[in-house]
Amino acid sequence: MKIFIAIIVLLIIHFQYRIWLGDGSLAQIDAYQHRLDDLKAQVEEKRQRNEALYAEVLDLRKGQEAIEERARDELGMIREDETFFHVLD
Repeated sequence: MKIFIAIIVLLIIHFQYRIWLGDGSLAQIDAYQHRLDDLKAQVEEKRQRNEALYAEVLDLRKGQEAIEERARDELGMIREDETFFHVLD
């Protein structure tokens, strides 16, 4: 009977060690969960960015207005029949 109790106590000690300190411990699972949450947030940010870029690509493919707008904003271009006014503050 003493051997049986000793084996049970050793098994309990072994399993407690694995739960608190071993592979797949509670702390490790918690760390993995935080890492997973961070990665999900990054994926969501990149998904939103990709959607915005995709919408911009579709807009550029559709019409001339988007191309003109980008040329005006980014390159400072104007059409031939327009007059450019530069306002200084």
